[in-house]
Amino acid sequence: MKTIRFVVDGETPRDRADRGVVAVLAKLGMQASRATVQRWMTEGRVIVDGRAAAPADKLAVGASVEVTPAAGPPSVAVPDASVVIDAVFEDETLLVIDKPAGLVVHPARGNWEGTLVHGLLARKGFEQAAFAEDADESEGSDPSVLLRPGIVHRLDKGTSGLLVVAKTADAREALKTQFSAHTIDREYVAIVVGEPHDATISAPHGRHPRDRLRFTSLGAPVAARRAVTHVHVLAQWAGAALVACRLETGRTHQIRVHLTERMKTPILGDPLYGRRPKDPAILAVGDELGRQALHARLLGFTHPRTGERMRFESPMPADMERAADALKRLPS
Repeated sequence: MKTIRFVVDGETPRDRADRGVVAVLAKLGMQASRATVQRWMTEGRVIVDGRAAAPADKLAVGASVEVTPAAGPPSVAVPDASVVIDAVFEDETLLVIDKPAGLVVHPARGNWEGTLVHGLLARKGFEQAAFAEDADESEGSDPSVLLRPGIVHRLDKGTSGLLVVAKTADAREALKTQFSAHTIDREYVAIVVGEPHDATISAPHGRHPRDRLRFTSLGAPVAARRAVTHVHVLAQWAGAALVACRLETGRTHQIRVHLTERMKTPILGDPLYGRRPKDPAILAVGDELGRQALHARLLGFTHPRTGERMRFESPMPADMERAADALKRLPS
């Protein structure tokens, strides 16, 4: 769709950017809900004076606005029993899975089929009708919950490891509360390029002002929130290392951003935040791996129904083990 450009005038609602955009588009004969405009904003499709806008931003008279509309997602996902789900634990309340690298968690731009959600909908306990009812009750008129049944957190496509999914609306809300309160235990392992050190990284974290696909901890991130990662070095090799990252908060791309921008040790194979290693041997290991070397190895939470504290661990997958072994053998 073509980009729509306008200048904010005195008649434009200015208390919230999402309201202002909706009002201007309506004047131009284009009907778009606030939920739709907010989705465009999360995708970086609304730019105000050269910066990606957040829904709650205030608009100033004279501000230049660019809106690049996008087609909405399908309203429902179709069950797909061919999606393989590695269940670590399951009861009538929740499911813990060990997600392989390459599996997208929920339908989104560029990935409308073959996601974890499609597989869940084909699994007993995740029938779509039940979640459609939950959506009307707990999510208002937002249809996106139909595309994310029970999803309370996610892992990037190229990241492997542990993920918990709710099977009931009550469990979903209880787990969401734990994530908001930062009482979920989460630890990742990553292979990085460079020489990291033990540290606690605490920085503002938000969407990159010029690149809608990226997040950043530098400058003035859009709608920034505090992000905290505790980094511990497990092994150091020649030009690369294995680190453990314990999350205190869980922002989008948090570990990838912190290791790249704050530690100056990007994750090996990270296609978005990484840099091509100068060492050809390390570069070859990353190319062979074919994805970011990041794995969610530990997940702990309180069971929403029983109150029991649960803890799950997943060993580093075979592709990362092979990469680590190759790096160990490189001459120092």
